[in-house]
Amino acid sequence: MSLVDNAVYVDGHRMASPESLDETFELLREHQGMAWIGLYRPNAEDVRTVAREFELHELSVEDALSGHQRAKLERYGTTLFMVLRPARYLDDVEKVEFGELHIFVGPDFVVTVRHAESPGLAKVRRRMEASPELLAKGTQAVLYAILDQVVDEYAPVVAGLENDIDEIEDDLFGGNPDVSRRIYELHREVIEFQRATQPLDQMLESLERGSDKYDVELELQQRLRDVHDHVIRVVDRVNAFRALLQNALSVHSTLVAQRQNEEMTRLTETSLAQNEEVKRISSWAAILFAPTLVGAVYGMNFDYMPELAWAFGYPFALALMVGIGVGLYFVFKRLKWL
Repeated sequence: MSLVDNAVYVDGHRMASPESLDETFELLREHQGMAWIGLYRPNAEDVRTVAREFELHELSVEDALSGHQRAKLERYGTTLFMVLRPARYLDDVEKVEFGELHIFVGPDFVVTVRHAESPGLAKVRRRMEASPELLAKGTQAVLYAILDQVVDEYAPVVAGLENDIDEIEDDLFGGNPDVSRRIYELHREVIEFQRATQPLDQMLESLERGSDKYDVELELQQRLRDVHDHVIRVVDRVNAFRALLQNALSVHSTLVAQRQNEEMTRLTETSLAQNEEVKRISSWAAILFAPTLVGAVYGMNFDYMPELAWAFGYPFALALMVGIGVGLYFVFKRLKWL
């Protein structure tokens, strides 16, 4: 069921837990208290029923039905509409899961529309019901408690991302081939987290500026300022994470280019060494080929060869072989092939 928790409060105490929205509306009109309605992935009819009763603006209702909204704060008369992007860190897969929470706040009602498991609004409700003096301050107190819970749940996400970045820094210089993909995926998560947290700064500033206009009690103003301080710290950490990951991408690109250059240098040196070896082998092959050629010519054994009857033919052939070989040796030596 989309109606996960539903209560009417009078003077900070739960007066009734109606089983239907219609009963909630009747009790609210009868006792002049405050209704806190929690919806989880509601259907269109439930949202429109609430919208008709509390006269919610059609644009905010459309946003709540369609979902996939950015974090924002809008006012429609005496009704405040807020979209929050809660997040939680999943240790088993080392991923950040983002949710979406829509909050309608009026003079005597708070309606929350969740599209994910986070944040734990049941915890918020228990905490507020355990502090009736705070809950008696009205709908603004409930809004503060929800904001405080969402921002508190950012802390484990920050810690998880910080641990992932530390692991990346270790892998960066360890030659892990998958580090570039991990950096990219983590950078994308940090950007998404930045989109969820950064608008909260201006949203809370807007709430603080409107405190006097909407008669927000001093204690709630102080509590909101404390939440605002936490938001600023989270935003600063997330900005630092993004800068670190951008630097990690640059360093990784530099290291990859350096490794490629080293590999090219090594291949070039190997190629040069091979060329030197080829030169030596070719030189000695040419030196040895010359005597072989002379010997082959004089070994054809034809009957009519002028040199066969010459008394100096044999010494001449040997001298020719040695002379050509020595000459080629000095030629290749001068060319630095040997």
